[in-house]
Amino acid sequence: MLRGLLNKSYTAFIDKLLSISRRSSSKLVNINVDGIQHQVLSGTTVLQAAAEMGIEIPRFCFHKRLAIAGNCRMCLVEMNGLPKPIAACAMPVSNGMNIRTTSEVARKAQEGIMEFLLVNHPLDCPICDQGGECDLQDLSLTFGSDRSRFVDINFSGKRAVEDKEIGPLIKTTMTRCIHCTRCIRFASEVAGVDDLGTTGRGNDSQVGTYVEKMFVSELSGNVIDLCPVGALTAKPYAFQARPWELRRTESIDVLDALGSNIIVCSRSNEVLRILPRENDFVNEEWISDKTRFACDGLKRQRLTTPYIRNCSGELIPVGWLDALEAASKPLRQASPNGIAAIVGDLVDVETLVVLKDLINSLGSETLCTEEEFLRRDPGCDLRSSYLLNSEIKGIEKADFLLLIGTNPRYEAPVLNARIRKAYLENELEIAVIGPELNLTYDYMYCGDSPCSLEQFACNCHPLSCKLNSAKRPMVVVGSGILQRCDGPRILALARIISECATEVEEGWKVFNVLHRVASQVAALDVGYLSGVECVKRNPPKVLYLVGADKCLVSRDDLPEDVFIIYQGHHGDNGAEMADVILPGAAYTEKEATYVNTEGRVQLANLAVNPPGYAREDWKIVRALSEVVGCKLPLENKLWVRRRMESIAPHLVRYGQVEEANFIKEGDELFQDICEDLDVWPLSVDIKYLEHFYITDVVTRASPTMSKCAWAVSSQRNTSYGVTDV
Repeated sequence: MLRGLLNKSYTAFIDKLLSISRRSSSKLVNINVDGIQHQVLSGTTVLQAAAEMGIEIPRFCFHKRLAIAGNCRMCLVEMNGLPKPIAACAMPVSNGMNIRTTSEVARKAQEGIMEFLLVNHPLDCPICDQGGECDLQDLSLTFGSDRSRFVDINFSGKRAVEDKEIGPLIKTTMTRCIHCTRCIRFASEVAGVDDLGTTGRGNDSQVGTYVEKMFVSELSGNVIDLCPVGALTAKPYAFQARPWELRRTESIDVLDALGSNIIVCSRSNEVLRILPRENDFVNEEWISDKTRFACDGLKRQRLTTPYIRNCSGELIPVGWLDALEAASKPLRQASPNGIAAIVGDLVDVETLVVLKDLINSLGSETLCTEEEFLRRDPGCDLRSSYLLNSEIKGIEKADFLLLIGTNPRYEAPVLNARIRKAYLENELEIAVIGPELNLTYDYMYCGDSPCSLEQFACNCHPLSCKLNSAKRPMVVVGSGILQRCDGPRILALARIISECATEVEEGWKVFNVLHRVASQVAALDVGYLSGVECVKRNPPKVLYLVGADKCLVSRDDLPEDVFIIYQGHHGDNGAEMADVILPGAAYTEKEATYVNTEGRVQLANLAVNPPGYAREDWKIVRALSEVVGCKLPLENKLWVRRRMESIAPHLVRYGQVEEANFIKEGDELFQDICEDLDVWPLSVDIKYLEHFYITDVVTRASPTMSKCAWAVSSQRNTSYGVTDV
């Protein structure tokens, strides 16, 4: 435990040192690397300077997003004037420095370090899941020897370490560990969980959790990517495939509203694993455990053929023509006011647009989302009222952050890691109005009473002066808190609080909304109503559900003779009450557009084909329109994209964020909302880690996510319980 405290103090010291170095490194210095002159910023390390020049120095422990450790010594290089090689990762550059990375001294030092690393490393390459992606394999090819000087006759044998049981996600083979401490630094610095550390000294040194317990973090899977050897690998992926057998497809995650960039690895039309894809504007190079490991839910409980409910109430499989004819008949017979559609959390923009055109062509305007945002209050249609206007990367520039009714640790884990990064490196001041939670960083708690909002709005809260004097403040409202009865008033107060910041830099946007589901921003952009109240108020005769599985509308809320059409990729709650089921495609099985919480438009690419007779959702709606008799003029995806562009041009500007306008006008519209605040304290839906793992149809079908929820629940009952609240 003492070593853990020392490790934490050391990390804090290094973070402070790095932040001071970044602030002070403003001048250029001249250095010479392998005979090449170059200018770099003062404070840059030799390894980073060489990388800028295109010179690669071998390393194991160094990582650009983690604090410098200098453990592995693989980056030893020769510096003129010094008797011994230096560690390039830990040595800052100075003016006139002369570095040689390929000299005889440097080469001999690097080969010596490699030889020592391989002394205790087991010959596991044929059975190691890291094979083909292992830094140790790659570097040993260049710096390793063709024979070993250490033989069992003269040596006591290779070092062996017992494997650690740290949960259902990470498989440990600690004999392979080379003590680079990347996993320890990630857990402490990025994830904010000091579960990992080192015990013992010298040859007895081990990396583990001090006591036998689970590595409890919503970002734990990232240590698999960080580990340069096969010590930490993915337990659900164990012995599934080799890297050269996999097809890699760049795509987008849709299990939260952040839109993390991912790589879908597939073989034989089956998704085997998901890896992060680097994007500094969205997720850097991290992804949540739900994003990484829920992919096994994509091949379970799938709808692979259309179904029709017969006279006896049983669902029977049929062909597409029969299913479309059965679905079109009630649509043709119903009056315009008797038709409604509800979309779920994972619906793409193409489907939203085509479905809207179909329902509108039938004379109905009742299109809504399962996820509620606000009622049709003044100003809600303005994009500035429902976007993360400061953008995700803007968190690193902010100097004051006020979180209102949100738990970013579980609603957007990668965003929470960026908040922690700003807290450590930029000394970001954070205040929270809502439940008191462990967000992995210190914050000023302002209580969970709605009255705290009025105090901020009236400038009578003790922290109002900090907000008002900030140059780049951010006010972030959780979309879940706006689903309360007093949601409009909460949003209005948040807008007023944002206006109170009088020292804001020109062009900086203060007000932000953090969404929880992937489809919500695009649905609001296209013109859907949020929430299902309009369906409950005016029950339709025909209800079209597209990926809607939350059961917010049941048959008890509808007429007895209602006809329900369900379209989706999992046979979940929505399919149970449907009269016709149309099998759709999941996010890895189609080329589709999604808009994240900051308004960034991103493209998910097709990695595998839909199973069975399942088809892309927009194609199903387009085919249904032809059978109904309201044929939509959308023959292919290009035509659909043109239709998207005609509705909202930013929907086809991929990779870009369309800034929201009319912010001041929106503030003025919300001034007139004077409803009373509810007496109930502000809360969030997801407080506990076990609830984070199971939130949608994909994660509910995932055995891995179920194991995670069970493991965390079991950990709570031990002496080393989970500290998320």
